[in-house]
Amino acid sequence: MPKYKIYTKVESNVPVSNLFYDLDVYKTDVNNKKYVLLSVTQQPIDPSYYTQPHDTNETDDDFSVIYILEINLYRKHSGKLIPVLLSPAKKMYTLGELASGKAFSKSKRENVCYFESKAQTKPVNNKGDDNIHTVQITCQERVFIAKEYPVGSPDDPFDRSKFETQISLRMNYSSFPDQGRTSLCGPASFFYCLQMDRPDVYKQAAIDLWMHGKTKIGTLDITPGDGCKHPKGSFYSGGSERISGLDWITLASLRDSENSIMSYDDIDDEVAGITMWGKITEWFEKSGYVKVYSNVGLSRCSIEDVARLSEYADNGFKVICLISAGMLFDFGSDDTSSKNHWVVWAGALKNADGKAITKKSPPDEIVNLKLFSWGAVKKQIKLKKDFEYVRKHIFGGVVFKPLS
Repeated sequence: MPKYKIYTKVESNVPVSNLFYDLDVYKTDVNNKKYVLLSVTQQPIDPSYYTQPHDTNETDDDFSVIYILEINLYRKHSGKLIPVLLSPAKKMYTLGELASGKAFSKSKRENVCYFESKAQTKPVNNKGDDNIHTVQITCQERVFIAKEYPVGSPDDPFDRSKFETQISLRMNYSSFPDQGRTSLCGPASFFYCLQMDRPDVYKQAAIDLWMHGKTKIGTLDITPGDGCKHPKGSFYSGGSERISGLDWITLASLRDSENSIMSYDDIDDEVAGITMWGKITEWFEKSGYVKVYSNVGLSRCSIEDVARLSEYADNGFKVICLISAGMLFDFGSDDTSSKNHWVVWAGALKNADGKAITKKSPPDEIVNLKLFSWGAVKKQIKLKKDFEYVRKHIFGGVVFKPLS
């Protein structure tokens, strides 16, 4: 298996002789198992403010596989190495980018930065208060700010502490992407699969968006417009969230990045949030997913089509399915048959005895399906509905291998 040389860049005004770093490159799977590609500690910075080129461990991963690059920085002071970052800086790159010397950003502020002010402190006034001095420190405005809930508002949906709590709940699978009352079921299905397959990538993508207003997952660039970053409309109804800040940052950003005509800047906007299956496929493939099958289209599925999707789901593949939401019990008593909702299968379609249906299953057999929809993973088909009923509400799906 091959090895590769990896390096990254540091932005600083401190002499390189005083700068040292730890560098780790790794990926984490859904079971929280960590695969380390590279790990070095307290290495000296190159005179051009690059790290040294370090050999990786052997790997047979494809160049599309995403890794997390993590760096901690030290400043030498009185012969000791003092950490200068509150926490290690992290960034996502594909193995191909790491191996080809592209593991840093052209945007200075997106790299690891450490600068020391050389300005002298000055008295605040001339009234003899010689012991009171001031230093001006500037920082950029936060990227996501809701029009009705500015920074400092108790209902600010993008408050850092709220955002970090929501991320923590996703990392222990206490919650899942939830578009709430928006029409963001397509992006929710994508980020649910990412959360299940590569939670480290899901987390880093969300953090990148919160901090910088953009992220890159494989070759999928997510760069929302200004309207999406400053949304209007009410984030609350009856004392509860209509959509969380985390889900707006991830789901709306992905949808808005793909809208060349309409901006997704209002949580009540349904039209701008609709996702067609060609775009769903593009998101997954750019992120490194491999498509193995698709039968999604304008027409309802046949018995054979549904059985095939069920078989793929039963074997661990990601089945992203276009349905009529009317067959789900969370949709209420209304029953529509129009294609209007994306879901992800979490297992095979099964009969009342718990056995997977096949193309030979009778149409009047009562069935149910565990699936992801509206932030929940559970059986969601209306009770006592048969195979034929479910078939008429399915318009096919796109099937991918899990992301490694």
